Amino acid sequence: MQLKEDLQENLDLLSDKPGVYLMYNAEGSVIYVGKAINLKNRIRSYFRESAQHSRKIQRMVHEMDHFETIITASDLEALILECNLIKQYHPHFNSLLKDDKGYPYLRIDTREPFPRITFEHHLKPDGARYFGPYLGGIANHTLQVIRKVFPLRTCKKEISGKDVTSCLNYHIKHCYGPCIGAINQDEYAIIVRDVILFLEGKHEELLQTLRKKMENAAENMQFEKAAQLRDQWQAVQRLQEKQRVSGANLGDRDVIAMAQAHNTTQVQIFYMRGGRIIGRDTYSLTDTEEQSRSEILSNFIRQYYSQIEIVPREILVQEQLEDIALLQEWLSQYSGRKVEIKTPQRGEKRDLVELVASNALQTLGRNHSKRLNNKEDAQAALQELKKELSLPEMPVRIEAFDISNTQGTLSVASMVVFSMGLPDNQAYRRFKIKTVEGPNDFASMAEVIRRRFNRAVEERQQIEAGKLLREKAKFAQLPDLILIDGGKGQLSAARAIMHELGFASIATIGLAKQFELVFIEGRDFPIELPQNSRSLFLLQRIRDEAHRFAITYHRNLRGTAALRSQLEQIPGIGVARTRSLLKKFDSLEKLALASLQELADTPGMNVKAAEEVSGYLRQNLASGQDVLNAAEAIQPYEKNNIQRGEALETGMAGKKHVPARYDTGAKSPVGLL
Repeated sequence: MQLKEDLQENLDLLSDKPGVYLMYNAEGSVIYVGKAINLKNRIRSYFRESAQHSRKIQRMVHEMDHFETIITASDLEALILECNLIKQYHPHFNSLLKDDKGYPYLRIDTREPFPRITFEHHLKPDGARYFGPYLGGIANHTLQVIRKVFPLRTCKKEISGKDVTSCLNYHIKHCYGPCIGAINQDEYAIIVRDVILFLEGKHEELLQTLRKKMENAAENMQFEKAAQLRDQWQAVQRLQEKQRVSGANLGDRDVIAMAQAHNTTQVQIFYMRGGRIIGRDTYSLTDTEEQSRSEILSNFIRQYYSQIEIVPREILVQEQLEDIALLQEWLSQYSGRKVEIKTPQRGEKRDLVELVASNALQTLGRNHSKRLNNKEDAQAALQELKKELSLPEMPVRIEAFDISNTQGTLSVASMVVFSMGLPDNQAYRRFKIKTVEGPNDFASMAEVIRRRFNRAVEERQQIEAGKLLREKAKFAQLPDLILIDGGKGQLSAARAIMHELGFASIATIGLAKQFELVFIEGRDFPIELPQNSRSLFLLQRIRDEAHRFAITYHRNLRGTAALRSQLEQIPGIGVARTRSLLKKFDSLEKLALASLQELADTPGMNVKAAEEVSGYLRQNLASGQDVLNAAEAIQPYEKNNIQRGEALETGMAGKKHVPARYDTGAKSPVGLL
């Protein structure tokens, strides 16, 4: 690479200390901000001819005109400075957060004679004081508490103190009435200062101040004022006690997971306080296709927490982070207390991470499905697919198959059907693997394909014999294209069975997730469809839907098996009663919400057995409360999809909304919801 003379000189003068570097284009705009343990090694690596850089890095180096470096005393200082500079410059080549809504803040402009407190979605450089951002609906709740305890004015009118009449808020004690001169500017400023103490979380200081004011008012026989101060003191004390209990619960954590499609990453974060989900947010990161999942999550954590004041003691993430020690040190220093970042591998915390991953997937699926939400777009994708795969006809009916299991146990398979490029829920089918033991996806795929086409032969024979109406047949209609979730191995297993049964003429492809390559029998090299093309997106959507359908079925079976095992541990609840309870209450949620009478009325049960079941659930559900609470925070349609997915799976309700599944990065289908 031929470098300009001044650029080469700057490279020669680089320090080997840690720090931050800024890359500029010819117009003088910052296009990238990065940090390095060794500035010399890091920056020089961009210009080595032997280096195999990604397309994104190549574009960045091509656009770069010059660079600057800032040496720091430590890696931690470099990380902090990098976060601040990214916030300041918003460089084009840094992956930047884009949230699905503005940050909620509370604003007080102390320069006004009689300041108001207002709800704002974005920070503005207007000289006012901003508090937040707040999670979920906490901003509104906090504003309501303040207006009740410290009734500052809410109107926008000019305050002269000479108004003859006051508004309703003054009469119901929701305002101090500065408009009519009921409170002067100095008195009002003292109350505003108390509100600021409240918003800054300095509750002990505020309680002492309020108690002192209350005692002084009582000594001066200002009993109405003393009563008002008492009410304020009690309200702040109750809030402080509630927060103290919450902090002692060890249930304060953020849970972060992601889903990917094309060059877009959807990151979702759930906020748990006191063991309950109090809110969630979704963020988009673009141009992430050349970053590892660990890099993406590390980048998200740096950007997100650099603009958030509330950092919990524990953060659960989906992937092992390479710079976890540095991030923990930074977050601990930033928040003033120890912060741990964990990647749970099993148990309830892993289930929580998978729950968040599932929600990120739902959001990503809804956003991307807009590209194929009508017949015209879908047919255009099919025509493009016909051309790219050299198919004789447009693939009107596409069937996709996927396998799901947990280390070879409870193996299941899914068959999803897309007609004219859109999901045909009524045609979805699911299978329990019967002949394969252990984690053998190739053999499982062969079994499913054999069963699918054997059923096709049987139904066609019954139709010809007049024993089955064609509209009642489930497998008689054959696909124009079969999509196998996997690479050459899964494809070969499926094609062997199709040749054996006489269905080899049906076009069949395998879609490998790692590089989104399309494999076809007889071709030495896979087909690489154009990125962001309609045809690739359609195949991804179908493949991911098959994966979602298989995982949901597997999870239902796993949940039923786990619930059966739990029930059989209860004294007096044997196999027969367990079977009866499972038939009536098909999920742990329904069983936990059932009344004692509903349990006793179950066939084979009585009052004593119902009390045993109810007592066991009360005693043992606490450990699983995080997951149940998480479901309460989901929007109704998502809650139905996550906890009661049967209607979406089978299509019995005739619904057309089947969210697409994208890569959530789960290492196994265990716990995916």
